[in-house]
Amino acid sequence: MPAFINFNGEMLPADSPLVTVANRAFKYGDGLFESMRLMKGKLKFPELHADRLQKGMKALKIDGYSQTDSWFLKEKAEELARRNKIKHGRLRLTVYRDAEGLYTPSQNKMGYCLEIDPLDEPRYYLNERGLIMDVYSELKKPYNYLSNIKTCNSLIYVMAGLFRQQNHLDDVFLLNDSSNLCEANSSNIFVWYQNHLYTPALSEGCVEGVMRRVVIQLARENNIPVTEAQINAEVLNQADEVFLTNATKGIQWVMGYGVKRYFNRISKALIDELNKL
Repeated sequence: MPAFINFNGEMLPADSPLVTVANRAFKYGDGLFESMRLMKGKLKFPELHADRLQKGMKALKIDGYSQTDSWFLKEKAEELARRNKIKHGRLRLTVYRDAEGLYTPSQNKMGYCLEIDPLDEPRYYLNERGLIMDVYSELKKPYNYLSNIKTCNSLIYVMAGLFRQQNHLDDVFLLNDSSNLCEANSSNIFVWYQNHLYTPALSEGCVEGVMRRVVIQLARENNIPVTEAQINAEVLNQADEVFLTNATKGIQWVMGYGVKRYFNRISKALIDELNKL
């Protein structure tokens, strides 16, 4: 276990009791978070993480977003890694509204907490065994301007996680209110169908993943046709390849959905390009 966290700029023991019952993230899910990857002591894609975090803080009307730039993220992440003697790890930055009040806050001041967990890998690895997945349809993800933000209100993912666990799956596909593909439990989705790569558009309610942006850019640079689209879940039965992306794991290929089995040619090619970065 890591020994230290950064709580509002202070290095404190990771097991410190810090959050009071009045904390708005605890009471109302009033905040957002960034999941990030550290490799060889360096934060990956700090500019993209800062861009997404600042957009999210602006949307939630939390003050102080101008200070959470890429320099802030790099400095805080790398300082915490050194303090914990961690070279490769997964970071979570939680930003919350540090205020009193009931639903209506007394102010919009930013509070934050940065945590780190060690990982063994100095690079992104494609999973050897493909994921087995199914569609989770009990709860559908609504679409509005909060849908693209990683907010602290994560109940839909918790319920999807319980469904995944109960059904002995590796991950699940989430649908939006129109029953189209939205995302996976903690990742974005890419589908290779008829020699073309598709991913749900942001207007479909998916989180605006940092690795999603990186992979779209890598595909374009490598002449892989890619389109952000509205995707009917039925395409999973016809697709040649399906893979998931997120900032900590990079790219994970899906092997099976029901009786359907997929290849991993495109995901292999893209993870090689990702590691060249």
